[in-house]
Amino acid sequence: MNKEKLERILKQIESGKLSPAEAVTRFKDYPCGDLGFAKVDHHRHLRQGFPEVIYCPGKTTPQIIQIISQMNKHKENILATRAEKPVFLAVKKKFKKAQYNELARCIVIRQEKSARKKGILIITAGTADLPVAEEAKVTCELLGHDPDTLFDVGVAGVHRLLMETGKLAKSRVIIVVAGMEGALPSVVGGLVDKPVIAVPTSIGYGAAFGGVSALLAMLNSCAPNVTVVNIDDGFGAGVVASLINK
Repeated sequence: MNKEKLERILKQIESGKLSPAEAVTRFKDYPCGDLGFAKVDHHRHLRQGFPEVIYCPGKTTPQIIQIISQMNKHKENILATRAEKPVFLAVKKKFKKAQYNELARCIVIRQEKSARKKGILIITAGTADLPVAEEAKVTCELLGHDPDTLFDVGVAGVHRLLMETGKLAKSRVIIVVAGMEGALPSVVGGLVDKPVIAVPTSIGYGAAFGGVSALLAMLNSCAPNVTVVNIDDGFGAGVVASLINK
């Protein structure tokens, strides 16, 4: 349930096209649908501007399918993150509109089409950071944005970034995804007058500590326009960037 659907139902009641009893049936599972093992939050779009998102690890495939079925009744855009290929294949059998971004490990079922707003730029330090960047990209797209991308421009060859200052200038908010020492967000932050969302990744050798080194480096950035999300959290970065770019 989003604002537009709610307003449409209320106007139909007002005009007499929809009876109060019929309206009640449309709100049957509102604000949440109780599946026993999960309470699907149909109120979230009204509160936060986007529907609930399914985090797949820890859930069985039948549970994921039941959650999707509950959301599908309300014609909501559906995003399932960290979904492995066998999960997608099972979902696809039941929901023909389901699409899969294998690199991002995201399942998407798009129910509502909307104009995509430009203004978000997603940057990676290296090619190994692409899965996290793709998760951010898929999230932004489903939330109504058309992100631009700039890949493999890390500090080991910073001239690659400096060749693309035009893209930096045109953006309203920048997501920077980096592992290893996590230096790239600070470099980008020092070049622009806009918010930079830093995403540390778990890429790197032993002393990278699975992304902890990059996380701490980003938290200690000298660039005051840099803020940081959790390790490998492309989804969280995509949500925040989308809210900034509204």
